[in-house]
Amino acid sequence: MPTAVRSHAKINLGLGIGAPRADGFHALSTVYQTLEIYDLVTVTARPAAATTLRLTSNDARVPTDERNTAWKMVALALEALGVTADVLIHIEKRLPVQGGLGAGSANAVAALVGLEVELDRSQVPKAGPGAPGRLDWPRKRLEIAAQVGSDVPLFLIGGAVLGLDRGQEVYPLPDFEAVWCVVALPEVGVSTPQAFRDWDMLCAEEGLTSEASTYKLEQLSRAYASAFAGGIPRGRQGAGSSGVLAPNYSGENLAGPQESALVRTGITSWIANDFERVVFRQHPSLAEIKRILAASGTPEAACHASSLGASLSGSGSALFGLYRTQGDAEAARERLQTAGVKSLLTRTLPREKYWREMLLD
Repeated sequence: MPTAVRSHAKINLGLGIGAPRADGFHALSTVYQTLEIYDLVTVTARPAAATTLRLTSNDARVPTDERNTAWKMVALALEALGVTADVLIHIEKRLPVQGGLGAGSANAVAALVGLEVELDRSQVPKAGPGAPGRLDWPRKRLEIAAQVGSDVPLFLIGGAVLGLDRGQEVYPLPDFEAVWCVVALPEVGVSTPQAFRDWDMLCAEEGLTSEASTYKLEQLSRAYASAFAGGIPRGRQGAGSSGVLAPNYSGENLAGPQESALVRTGITSWIANDFERVVFRQHPSLAEIKRILAASGTPEAACHASSLGASLSGSGSALFGLYRTQGDAEAARERLQTAGVKSLLTRTLPREKYWREMLLD
């Protein structure tokens, strides 16, 4: 029987970017947050004399060969485990492609989780370095995830996650209770490589060096950690649905009826994205959408919403707004609809619920 896995989206609750490094990458400091919306990834794996991979999708824009992150993840996992299998992966796209929501990266982790379930169900012997007793598989799977993409490892943790270096160095943060989220889906497309090139030009204009940006990002990381530690108890250790040890959210309602933990701890003051400085120059319409989400576009709009924060997610083009109530979120969607912008209504997804609901019954 195939294994169906929810492949959840993410947003960036703050994103600081450093100057370009000698290796061509950029250091960053960010807080990833998983959302309830998801793609659906279905995996079938059977023992075979040699490995064969096939990938299908309901969306013609999704690569169905070794360019696909899910394909790469499964191929590397099988190699590490010393397993050969006939694997079929189907990705049912419900999330935007290349929208800054990490959909492709989440697909990779969902495919890995589905593969693990299928191999366990088939009782496939694991003869490689990842076999039991030979290697710490939870650690190895994080290494494999980092090989596939910088924002893939976050989906092996879920909830609120601190991302450092290129974003692949991840640390679980204390979770907060779920809040309503509206994701705006503009028609405009944003090129991530171009956004980084524009950022590099801005760094040159402003004289931001690697040394200066290192200090900037260290300070920002401390601020993130301090904000999330304020009044939000750390989760206990527990096993996620995939069998990997992951810190779990306690499920306790921490905010009470009057105030969100996001507000109480000051986390919302750090919801800022460096990419906005260059992306909004190229796409002014995205800045306007942010104002609509934040209800700061007109005095009339400001009366209709209570936004906890709004921002570009990653390099975009998706943007998000966080809200205290469903009514506030629906009001934001109405404003977006009036402006001709599509949107999705969802909520943030804490870590425990992320793992508990990952496998589709």
